[in-house]
Amino acid sequence: MVKDFGAKDRYGLPISTASTTAAEKLVEGVDLALESAWGADEKFQEALHADEGFALAHAGLAFRHMVGGRAADARKSVQEAQSLAAGTSRREQQQIEIIARWANGKGIEALILVNEHLAEFPRDMLIVRLAQRLFVLGCSSVGAGVANYPREHFALMKNVAPAYGDDWAFLAQNSFAHHEVGLLDEALTMAERSLEQRPTDAVASHSVAHVYFERADSSSGAEFLERWLPGFDNRAPYHVHLSWHLALFELAMGRYQNALEVYGKDIRPSVVAKSAISLNDSASLMWRLQIYGAAAPSSLMKELDTQAAPAADNPGSVAFRDSHAALAFAVANDDESLTRMMDGLKAAVDKGDKLVGDVTLPLVRGITAFMHQDYDEAVRLMGPLFGNEAPYDQLSRIGGSHAQREVFEDTLTEAYLRAGQFENAEALLENRLKRRETPRDLFWLARAQQATGKPEAAEASIQQVRNTWRNADPESQEIVALSGLAESLS
Repeated sequence: MVKDFGAKDRYGLPISTASTTAAEKLVEGVDLALESAWGADEKFQEALHADEGFALAHAGLAFRHMVGGRAADARKSVQEAQSLAAGTSRREQQQIEIIARWANGKGIEALILVNEHLAEFPRDMLIVRLAQRLFVLGCSSVGAGVANYPREHFALMKNVAPAYGDDWAFLAQNSFAHHEVGLLDEALTMAERSLEQRPTDAVASHSVAHVYFERADSSSGAEFLERWLPGFDNRAPYHVHLSWHLALFELAMGRYQNALEVYGKDIRPSVVAKSAISLNDSASLMWRLQIYGAAAPSSLMKELDTQAAPAADNPGSVAFRDSHAALAFAVANDDESLTRMMDGLKAAVDKGDKLVGDVTLPLVRGITAFMHQDYDEAVRLMGPLFGNEAPYDQLSRIGGSHAQREVFEDTLTEAYLRAGQFENAEALLENRLKRRETPRDLFWLARAQQATGKPEAAEASIQQVRNTWRNADPESQEIVALSGLAESLS
């Protein structure tokens, strides 16, 4: 029989500690973890100082280590939690086991247990938060890396929603699930309600940024983040990611120098705590600049290449990380690292890794071909990853959000244009424009329309671009090319 210590978390769930202080610190730590703020680790440590045998505090630390990309530390902490779990409740034991499976690279198993656990304990909010991370990492309850994970995540959130009411942490999490399936108005309402209760909630602010991204409202998105970010501790990993969102808004408005300034101050690996987030975001931004014609200084490219180097020797375990590491290598023109990475991915395919064979390896090969300016080959390799039924088909199996995966579709679009496959570029762009209308997509469309003998349509697209890129860097390659395209049509 499990002893009832009388302590409960913020959701009314019993927690196994006799220390009032330990219980209070755990609750504070979980709330900070739920909002992706700085300081959760310290709260869990304080809980352990008050009760060194507190299993859930060790589990909380393991959760935070995993978020920070410190898998080895996470495994140590969760082992401590497991060794102390015998005297805890079934709910606590299952929470620990889920985190253990995650920490040990068994994301699919973890997500299966998540679904079972939340059916029994829907108010275990830390596990709700963990579920979202597993889905975004490309895990799925029905198999590794399936294309419908946003719908799976949405369904899970819908199932547990009655247990939460107007809770700020759940609203933020549910907001993310909503915007990923295109319910933008509902997502924004939820995020704003969360911020009214908890103004420091980075998860809610992150969802707001995504809504503005999906609406192609870059000006509003940048204004929101410029107001919100100064009050958020820049030591938190999410500060890097939200700064990346700000840089994306600047890029969308054609303001490359502003984007580079954000990168240098708040994203650059040498100035922020190194993590999976900083690598992914840095690589994505640097590659975007390169394919848009605004390559970053070589020193930044070399620095990024160095950070990504370990991924070349151990690919195959995390498709999202591998694909972004490949972008980092391509930015630096690091053929040797790309070759080693592809050799490792081939070995994973030989061992039966279907996700690597279907998606990761052709994607990395396509990026490599693009780097070598073999655009026909890049198209051949990357084209099948995108379908006509949805903006993201096979590619969505690597995980990540729409905004994160869009860099690969940008690459394919530019490859189509450079390969002279203008009809394919038009088809892809028309599909993208159904989702939202961005000036860069319209610029690309104008290039394709001009090449396929549609001058009037191209002129109309150019005018739309000019209306929205009024404050773009006037000497940028894209603006110069836009002017040249307009002159050729006059």
